[in-house]
Amino acid sequence: MRIGVISDTHMPRRGNTLPHFVREAFTNVDLILHAGDINDWSVLRELNELAPTTAIAGNTDSEAVTDILGQRTTLELNGFKVGLTHGHLGNGETTPERALHTFPEADIIVFGHSHQPYNQQHGNQLLLNPGSATDPRGEPRPSVAILTLDEKGARAEIIYG
Repeated sequence: MRIGVISDTHMPRRGNTLPHFVREAFTNVDLILHAGDINDWSVLRELNELAPTTAIAGNTDSEAVTDILGQRTTLELNGFKVGLTHGHLGNGETTPERALHTFPEADIIVFGHSHQPYNQQHGNQLLLNPGSATDPRGEPRPSVAILTLDEKGARAEIIYG
């Protein structure tokens, strides 16, 4: 299973449509996960044109978006337990620590919030932040990620625009 992972799009403040590299990176994905700070429903409409999309709300999303999407969810994907959160809630000094404490039983934790890519194994858990596709704070380029779940295990790759 091939999954596109995106976060912190902040649209339309950071653009009216998704950058072209996102469409290229998400060609032939089975599913897309958005880890919050969507800001406008048009983002999810665009992503759903590429593949079915599951999203949660982040700290800059409206109360209406938060009420509809919630701020975290757990998915069973191809035999893996995947936690999806924005990363601003929970215990911990850093965004990865907060994400890790939000889903202690997950195999993979997808999060955003920092706008900085993060793809590291913590014990038996993979922590994945795709960075931001539109607002790469402290990073030279925008980014998304591809998460692959198959018989070889779970692995991710950061894709830069």
